Amino acid sequence: MEMLTREIRCARNGRSTVRPGEQSRLGEIRSPVNLISGITLRRIRADCGFTLIEIMVVIIILGILAGLIVPRLMEEPEKARVVKAKMQIESISTALKRYKLDHGYYPSTEQGLQALVEKPSFGKIPERYPDKGYIPKIPKDPWGYEYVYLSPGDHGDFDLISYGADGEEGGEGKDQDVQSWEIE
Repeated sequence: MEMLTREIRCARNGRSTVRPGEQSRLGEIRSPVNLISGITLRRIRADCGFTLIEIMVVIIILGILAGLIVPRLMEEPEKARVVKAKMQIESISTALKRYKLDHGYYPSTEQGLQALVEKPSFGKIPERYPDKGYIPKIPKDPWGYEYVYLSPGDHGDFDLISYGADGEEGGEGKDQDVQSWEIE
């Protein structure tokens, strides 16, 4: 039976497992004319395609896979934004620490993070300020909001905060705040 099925499939693809002029298991002599005979074509048509059950099984398997994979992929961009916010906070923190090393104090809350880009013009004005500042520009958080800077901070010498996707204090999930004192 397996040989017969293989012969039919091979005949459908234009190949033969039996040399021309030999007897096949179909009981016919294989020749180009017999390959197109009604018996062979009927058997080929019956063997072609997929059954409804086979198609349904494939659709169900694809549905299950999509149900498992898509939610994980949807969470990845949000995780990437949180990681980016943490990296930016660490970068700004490093610039603030360099500012303190040079001047003995952090910029005030009123001077803000802009004191890292250009020399402050009010409050405590540093004497030796680098020509290019401490960082080229203050980045916005990954959600497009300004970072909140407090000096002195409630949790240390300074606090840096990103309010997350909603831009408001507090929140859970994607709206959760990213705070400098919670970064490991």
